Amino acid sequence: MKRTFLIIAFNFLGFTSGNAQLISETKQPLSFSLTEALIYVDSEDYALVKKSAGLLQQDIEMVTGKKLPFIHDVQSAKGNLIIIGSAEKSTLIKQLIQQKKINGAYIKNKWEACLQQTIQNPMPGITNALILAGSDRRGTAYAIFDLSKQTGVSPWYWWADVPVKKKTEWYVKTNVIITDSPKVKYRGIFINDEAPALSNWSKEKFGGFNHKFYSKVFELILRLKGNYLWPAMWGNAFYDDDSLNIKTADEFGIVIGTSHHEPLMRAHDEWRRYGKGQKWNYDSTEAGLKEFWHGGMQRAWNEKIVSIGMRGDGDEPMTRETATALLERIVKDQRKIIEEVTGKPANETPQLWALYKEVQDYYDKGMRVPDDVTLLLCDDNWGNIRKLPKLTDPSRKGGYGIYYHFDYVGGPRNYKWLNTNNIARVWEQMHLAYEYGVKQIWIVNVGDIKPMEFPISFWLDYAWNPEKIGTDDLQKYTEEWAAAQFGKNYAREIAEIISKYSKYNSRRKPELLDQNTYSLYNYPDFETENSYNEFEKVAYDYKILFNQAQKINNELPVESRNAFFQLVLHPVKACANLNEMYYYVALNREAYKNKYEVANEYADKVKQLYINDSLISLEYHKLNNGKWNHMMSQTHIGYTYWQQPPVNKIPVLKFVSKDSVNKDGVKITDDEIRSAKSLIPENFSGHAFYEWDGYISIEASHFTKAINTNGITWKILPGHGRTTDAVTPFPVTAPEQKPGSNAPHLQYEFYTYSSGEFSIQAYFSPTLNFHGTENGLQYAISIDDEAPQIISINKEDKTSISGIWNKWVAENIIIKTTKHKIATPGRHVLKYRMVNPGVVLQKLVLDFGGVKPSYLGPPETKK
Repeated sequence: MKRTFLIIAFNFLGFTSGNAQLISETKQPLSFSLTEALIYVDSEDYALVKKSAGLLQQDIEMVTGKKLPFIHDVQSAKGNLIIIGSAEKSTLIKQLIQQKKINGAYIKNKWEACLQQTIQNPMPGITNALILAGSDRRGTAYAIFDLSKQTGVSPWYWWADVPVKKKTEWYVKTNVIITDSPKVKYRGIFINDEAPALSNWSKEKFGGFNHKFYSKVFELILRLKGNYLWPAMWGNAFYDDDSLNIKTADEFGIVIGTSHHEPLMRAHDEWRRYGKGQKWNYDSTEAGLKEFWHGGMQRAWNEKIVSIGMRGDGDEPMTRETATALLERIVKDQRKIIEEVTGKPANETPQLWALYKEVQDYYDKGMRVPDDVTLLLCDDNWGNIRKLPKLTDPSRKGGYGIYYHFDYVGGPRNYKWLNTNNIARVWEQMHLAYEYGVKQIWIVNVGDIKPMEFPISFWLDYAWNPEKIGTDDLQKYTEEWAAAQFGKNYAREIAEIISKYSKYNSRRKPELLDQNTYSLYNYPDFETENSYNEFEKVAYDYKILFNQAQKINNELPVESRNAFFQLVLHPVKACANLNEMYYYVALNREAYKNKYEVANEYADKVKQLYINDSLISLEYHKLNNGKWNHMMSQTHIGYTYWQQPPVNKIPVLKFVSKDSVNKDGVKITDDEIRSAKSLIPENFSGHAFYEWDGYISIEASHFTKAINTNGITWKILPGHGRTTDAVTPFPVTAPEQKPGSNAPHLQYEFYTYSSGEFSIQAYFSPTLNFHGTENGLQYAISIDDEAPQIISINKEDKTSISGIWNKWVAENIIIKTTKHKIATPGRHVLKYRMVNPGVVLQKLVLDFGGVKPSYLGPPETKK
């Protein structure tokens, strides 16, 4: 008797595929050759389905060298068949569902659901069939592109020159059913701040932001399981610049939107082109604006999400006197235009209202839009979400979305040059959003697309199914991503490099770095028993990372090195060089103050490192015969305020003349350092901390004991902190806790030789008051049996766009200080208690008078 095995797997497009693999490198019982199959597509199916099938044919040929034939009629087909089609338009897929050879419940009447299934003898003449089907056009495309990924074609094969993994044969497993659908409805990217890099590159390679350029973008989005785009808009207009842009978007099935300040499908630059010099003001130009918006809606016949509302000209706030009533009238009039153009009720056209910057203030003061409009909530442009719905808020038909940033132009400083996004923080903030019901739209500003390849991949993978990737999965996710680009041999090492450089870069954006960022005060290194200054350690860590990346680069196959340079080596090399340059500027300034002759050597070193910076960019621009020319032309050295300098400018250097040199050389004095390390019992297990030179430093994730109560547990967020990990209470939707003895809390055991008054500096991720409560997000802290002090981490911030907020986001930390007192030296216990969820603790520093100025805080004093 023949035995068959049915493998049913779900979430095949999620990051952990497990056994949900459709194909195998080796022949298995009942498997069949992929390269001996024909590809069938219904000639009446969607353009996207046919286009995706053509790309699959291309992909299989790139991998195996064999071009599979296309057919549109199965009557005379024989052998193995790849059947591609949507449940909406493919006659054959409908037939297979009707014959119950496909379970229609998997895909019918669902949003972007996709199915991969193998069937034996599905019809006369067909020995085996591989079904790649979807509930709709995009669902079908996702099923197709997942197969491409499994054969070894990275979504970044064109955008980052990732080589396909050549293999003469793949085998399709039989009796497999794999199905999935997304958790977040609209998942996309925003091309923004695109000058000078992407603008000049696109002009050189495509003639501008035209349909040739966008066809590459749309393909990338689909391969990454996205469906949504806000096009480039700095002097560009998607619908106006190239009449084929809209047709190309429709062929690729990409939903088009416009940014938060571009209503009714009109690019901002179009008002300059066609506004006849009129003011962007509804009071004075109502008729002109209505005509303008009416034209935008008439032109945009494609699938879209329409932005409504109005901001000031050029992404600026409207006047101070702007009244909620006026804005509500604008929205009402815009919806009338939507109805006039579509001939349907407004609620049948997807719309969003972005609560960006000051627009959130209008909402907080009572402005409302119809229930079918998606409320697009926003971060603060620096990755910290400003507002989330409460669990008790009534549900909305239009739901909620998030507009997030990987790149930004504005205060306290532009950050556009390199990836500075630690996915641990992205995960934590978007997990927060998802748990509070934000599931309709996730859109992220990605700047020039490159060099944001890794965080873009993560963004769209996580948006597909936030329930599939937990915080403990992030390193595994990074390893699997690295393996998909470069193979398994170095995946772990490459993942570690990616994680570290994005963590290092997120401490402070490169554009904010200068010679004053890190301290030159010497701290002991408790691991090596040496001493170092903070700036030296930062520069050294970058250099170690660069050496590791360079070693892997030299060992990779030659065909992988272009991709490795773009995705891994370049950002490490460029940032290692930049941090070393500023370190030597700091040494130059310090030596000059003391008239040490070595100041001149330091200055010469800075000059060389400054030159190296441009040479590293040039190396990037020469890759692959100049394919990526201009992409690293963003200025990043010489900022004097928030806006970028027109050109990079070397820092001011100081030189010591020979007749003023200090002949005594560099003087170093060692202060007496006392430690309470000897007070810790020899048989102590776990984490204990001791006073060293008048301070104790504790990484938050190294708690001695975690007290989990009231259904709340403490969760370590690996890689989240500026120095190590972070810790936060879960679930993030837990109710506020009173800080009594039964409250969830963490205990840190420490030993001192000091007594009396001291302070505790608690370091927090710069989370904002996302529910707008009077006291913000709070925690409680105490020593031994003293009464807990309840402290807010963020109630001082009222706007998320000024004041103390500038310091929080520039330093990527909030530090809160409390005063305490102990009567005697020796053993004590610090108790950190939860009050509100969403508070992320990174570090604790107890200052008995010995803490010196530093950016990251003193190194941990732990046994």
